[in-house]
Amino acid sequence: MKKYALLSVGELLVDVIGTEIHNSILDTDTFERFQGGSPANMAANMARLGMSSAIVSCVGNDNLGVFLKNEVAKTGIDISHVVTDETQPTSIVIVSRTKGTPDFIAYRTADRMIQSHHIPDNLLAESAIFHTTCFALSQDPAQSAIVDAARRANALGCRVSLDANYAPQIWQDRKQAWETISAYCSHNALIKLSEDDAERIYGHKVSEEQVIQDFHAMGADLVCFTKGGDGSTISFEKGTHKIHLGVKPIDVIDATGAGDAFWAGFLTAWTEGKSVEVCANAGGNLAALKLVTKGPLPAKVDKAVLYQ
Repeated sequence: MKKYALLSVGELLVDVIGTEIHNSILDTDTFERFQGGSPANMAANMARLGMSSAIVSCVGNDNLGVFLKNEVAKTGIDISHVVTDETQPTSIVIVSRTKGTPDFIAYRTADRMIQSHHIPDNLLAESAIFHTTCFALSQDPAQSAIVDAARRANALGCRVSLDANYAPQIWQDRKQAWETISAYCSHNALIKLSEDDAERIYGHKVSEEQVIQDFHAMGADLVCFTKGGDGSTISFEKGTHKIHLGVKPIDVIDATGAGDAFWAGFLTAWTEGKSVEVCANAGGNLAALKLVTKGPLPAKVDKAVLYQ
């Protein structure tokens, strides 16, 4: 047993989200403030399920940074590894509220200032899963620090996880992105990416089979390829096994954060030693709950919802 089921590393930032459904920020008139950042959302979702989690992030020495730490602490996440950077303000992302992939603008500041010494070996050894995102990997010094930490995590028996949520607005150098993602995957990683993520990474539409093959070739042990209303495919044990998961019809209220919810449900079941099929269904059940919830998931979620 490890102290933390999840150590989530990367962006902790303010999401400024539209209050009404629109595909574009241009059409959105009013916004609400939320605690955001995919690694923070992942840790929060697992904490809501009663799992121990910690986060390594950087915020600015300002009131938005205070807001974020207060909000994250409410979920039960260990925030003792959230660092206050004295040189950069807290990062902000403006997001449209949509039933599909949201329109967004990111203002990158403190979130990218993670250093290697913020992720010590003893913290990795205490964690079952080390998780990050392409957003977090897109800029140094965080990029180099997180890839190095993934190497150390794998050696210390901490499973490496990546949400491959590549976006060209965030990471313009696609060649460097491929090199960095490949370096991260080489540490026996668990990978989650959507059809939209794949199209952005490749720069064009690509088949599910090609994506799964390529990520296993880079060293990923498990690849979870999500397809929205068409469900997901999970390829595991280096591609020697594969399962397909459908979705239940629901009335979508808010798709923002559904991917984080899926992966949080999946990894929660994974840390409890469940089969890949059970993990996939657990992820789907938590994603379904998020899709019918405006804003974040409830403060407490009965873990039984994963295994219905």
